[in-house]
Amino acid sequence: MSTPRHSLTIAMVAGETSGDNLGSALVKEITRASPDVTFVGVGGPLMIKEGFSSEVDIETLSVNGFVDPLLRLPSLVRLLFHLRDRIVASEADCFVGIDSNFFNLLLAGMLHKRGIKTVHYVSPTVWAWRQRRIRKIARSVDLMMTLYPFETAVYEANNVPVVFVGHPKADEISPDEGRLNQAPTREQLGIAQDEVVVAILPGSRSREVDLSGRDFLATAVLLGESVTRFVIPAANRKRYEQIEQMLSEFPGLDGKVTLLDGQSRQAMTASNVVLVNSGTATLEAMLLRKPMVMSYRVGKITYGIVSRLVTTEWFALPNILAGRTIVPEFIQDAAVPSEMAAAVRRLLGEKETGDVVATFDEIHQLLKKSVDPGAEAAKAVLGVCEN
Repeated sequence: MSTPRHSLTIAMVAGETSGDNLGSALVKEITRASPDVTFVGVGGPLMIKEGFSSEVDIETLSVNGFVDPLLRLPSLVRLLFHLRDRIVASEADCFVGIDSNFFNLLLAGMLHKRGIKTVHYVSPTVWAWRQRRIRKIARSVDLMMTLYPFETAVYEANNVPVVFVGHPKADEISPDEGRLNQAPTREQLGIAQDEVVVAILPGSRSREVDLSGRDFLATAVLLGESVTRFVIPAANRKRYEQIEQMLSEFPGLDGKVTLLDGQSRQAMTASNVVLVNSGTATLEAMLLRKPMVMSYRVGKITYGIVSRLVTTEWFALPNILAGRTIVPEFIQDAAVPSEMAAAVRRLLGEKETGDVVATFDEIHQLLKKSVDPGAEAAKAVLGVCEN
């Protein structure tokens, strides 16, 4: 007679919108496979909808670069120790850190020393940084789950258990979605079919919007008559209010902006071109087959540190995955509105080339898994937790 499996307690900490998206699918699939599981930790509204109970607001972990964590260090340290004690007291079978690498890898190290198995979901960009960092990860993480297949090699080379689970967006978005859904999405948003539309995605973090938002809005002003409608999806209600306040500084955009509460995919689907911050949104725009211009800005101190540590040639995910420049990038001081506006105009004036679309398709297929990524991730997590 087999021994009954005990009820699992799984600790999770997700940061930001992207972590909440991944975490919600993970919570759903773990609950499906193990209905009596108990969750503890931090999650966002999508995870909560799946039955997760969050200790604090997910916004607490929304930090950007190096300086932001330093400025908020006292509150982050208090939260770090609170979660460590809470998770240890819960007798968790394992801990899953979802994104928020700075915070979650510190927490994973603390919990690992106390005998709790640890999984990290979404690899830090160790392939873009000097390799010393991976030795610290190896001491803290029992399993690394990656979204992109090329990321596994660096972990395998350093004897870190790793599994490529696939990117959920590659399964959610069909190759023809951006083209077939453009007309009905415009109708849904009250945008005329003959309008020239640019979607602007300035980021999900407060600091990102603060640093890059004005670059994007100044670019929109310079586009003038070339564009009749700008659609800006705010990642959450706080970002909506932040962007709304920022728009008051740009009267030249009056009557030309549709500000949405969420609905980033709809905004991109309705667009002709996307003006986007670095991150997952660049991948989503690529999967929707939307031409894009990518820009990213961090604080000067952060950039000074990062520029000396990062070894990668590109920042936009489509460029990294393609191994060449297929998306124009404007990083830090290069994020000049006049240059960005010129790049948007060029994309508006030309149709997508077959070469770029073919590359988008190749990357899309590379990211797809035969098994649903959420189910694949849940299987991997349960394999660690039940061991």
